Amino acid sequence: MALALFEGMTEPTSPRRFAHFGAILLTALGLIPGGARLLEMPPRLLYDAQMYMDVTLTLYPLYGSVAAIIQIFAIVAAALLTFLTRKRRIFPVALTGTLCLIVSVAIWFFVVGPVNALWMEAAAAAPGTAPELFLELRSRWEYGHLAAFLAWFVGYCLILYSAFLYRPHP
Repeated sequence: MALALFEGMTEPTSPRRFAHFGAILLTALGLIPGGARLLEMPPRLLYDAQMYMDVTLTLYPLYGSVAAIIQIFAIVAAALLTFLTRKRRIFPVALTGTLCLIVSVAIWFFVVGPVNALWMEAAAAAPGTAPELFLELRSRWEYGHLAAFLAWFVGYCLILYSAFLYRPHP
């Protein structure tokens, strides 16, 4: 039954197919943390300073470590896909998708990461004033995550689209 799914494919199993599958799967998994944050964003923007700090410090510790591993592997798979398609017409699409993934991670590092560092430092050094700092930097953190998610989503769409555009050489 499972073999019937692969009947009629015009190209035998190849590294490019595995790279496409891996890039699509890993970039899709990389959407989960950002998508969850996007859905949480409207109510979180209404939290008072103390609740915002408490939720942020308790809810997100695993997000970063798990998402980082998935996103690193997704970028590697997308880069491999880009390399394997360098002489095909889908190369610009795969390359742009890979660059969007890299831009997403760069947004996180330059916009969200510094806020995380400031928050952790404030929560450890001056717990009494930390909630106000959380409130002060909340927009940068929330909208930084939104921008990173959107860049990742565009990258995912382009990598997925490249699979539909792919045509084997005659």
